[in-house]
Amino acid sequence: MTKIIQNVQIVNNEGEFETTAVLVEDGKIAAIGANVTSTVAQQIDGKGLLLSPGFIDVHVHLREPGGEQKETIETGTNAAAKGGYTTICAMPNTRPVPDTAENFSHVLDLVEKNALVRVLPYGSITIRQAGKERTDIKSLKNLGAFALTDDGVGVQAAGTMLEAMEEAAKFNIPIVAHCEDNSLIYGGVMHKGKRSEELGLKGIPSVSESVHIARDILLAEAAGAHYHVCHVSTKESVRVIRDAKKAGIHVTAEVSPHHLILCEDDIPSDEAIWKMNPPLRAKEDMIALRAGLVDGTLDFIATDHAPHTEEEKSNGFEKAPFGIVGLETAFPLLYTHFVKPGEWTLQQLLDYLTIKPAKVFGFEFGKLEVGSPADLVLIDLKKEQKIDKETFISKGKNTPFNGIVCNGWPQLTMYNGEIVWQEEQI
Repeated sequence: MTKIIQNVQIVNNEGEFETTAVLVEDGKIAAIGANVTSTVAQQIDGKGLLLSPGFIDVHVHLREPGGEQKETIETGTNAAAKGGYTTICAMPNTRPVPDTAENFSHVLDLVEKNALVRVLPYGSITIRQAGKERTDIKSLKNLGAFALTDDGVGVQAAGTMLEAMEEAAKFNIPIVAHCEDNSLIYGGVMHKGKRSEELGLKGIPSVSESVHIARDILLAEAAGAHYHVCHVSTKESVRVIRDAKKAGIHVTAEVSPHHLILCEDDIPSDEAIWKMNPPLRAKEDMIALRAGLVDGTLDFIATDHAPHTEEEKSNGFEKAPFGIVGLETAFPLLYTHFVKPGEWTLQQLLDYLTIKPAKVFGFEFGKLEVGSPADLVLIDLKKEQKIDKETFISKGKNTPFNGIVCNGWPQLTMYNGEIVWQEEQI
């Protein structure tokens, strides 16, 4: 159905608000302008709210197949729509792993049947994510895998990673890495620092991440591959990525909202809602991540939405799984913590969530342009409310941000020209 969204605010090329209207036809943006009208379109009053391209999250754990007690494709994509996300990329740590043509096709079938927004599944780098036998990259690419990753675990053998990068380079498909040297974890459950000492918990050293990134950057240079680093968390990691970019190596990187907003100092006690991987690091790491994002060392923001059951998370750091949810809270948290105080412009935040991830992976989404897919989100920047995990659509309630007051809440989300989520009053 043809639709026209009237009386909306967009951020123009000068970074200023501009009142306009958007005409949507056949799932695409047909026209943008203050004088755009239509007598046949469904009329949607934007009520002066901000209109943005739908957000893109390249790091989401949907858990299905195999972990449906934590999340499903249906609940995860509903949560994404509520949070303003219209494109999400599903990590492969499912059971079975999408490591063969048959298993990848099964995931595609589930997505086709149950997804509310666009889901782009990753293929895995190795069979069963075991880090040993490489997958058939050509067949996964031909089926639609846009990138390969073993996220959840780091590929431990340098030879395996190099061979995967060489093969990926042949087919122009990115290698995306969870970077963690298992020999340097030492059974840790949180960042190795002053807070782990105070709580008497085993710590994960920063070098376990940065040394893996440094290794992989050199392997990517040797292979001529596009190498993307997941959820960067340490100042040393930022440094080696910055140096690699200066050297002309094709490396890109993401950072998660929780690592930008929180650090080890915020952890009050042995409560597993604060347990995530990578862990919350030291304050100087958080500061380095913020600087790295602004200067372009880190390319964009991804949530690493990782739902778990409340029973699992009711255990302390030692026994609970790693993970935090983020799809429904990312924009309000980032807007409140960085745009409202003036640390970022609104356009910077929107870019981190839309055109920058799209550019890194060559997506056609994330743009507010005529001819682009009508993936849109209306946001009330003035609306103020508390984060309430009990209202989450996601099955996962594992967030340390529960009770935090934020501004900037999505009110309506449109995917391919169809409204997939809206607040009752819109």
